[in-house]
Amino acid sequence: MSKRLTNREKLLSKLNQLSDSEIGELLNFISTMEKSGRSSANSEALEDELLVLLSAARENRRARQVFEWESARRRAEAKASTHRYAQR
Repeated sequence: MSKRLTNREKLLSKLNQLSDSEIGELLNFISTMEKSGRSSANSEALEDELLVLLSAARENRRARQVFEWESARRRAEAKASTHRYAQR
């Protein structure tokens, strides 16, 4: 029975078939992938921090308060109008 190759063994076999210049290109590609992975993790952390700062900003607190007041006003108007129709 033949032994199945693991992914690492397959990769090693492919690497052994590459030329030195192809290995250099592959290493550059891997380096680029690693950098983009780190930068995306860093950008997510920055975005999270930015969202926290924006949500704490005075203008956003005011906007949320106005939205809550407007929602409460609309609910009260809807309740009052249904109450008026129910009395008729």
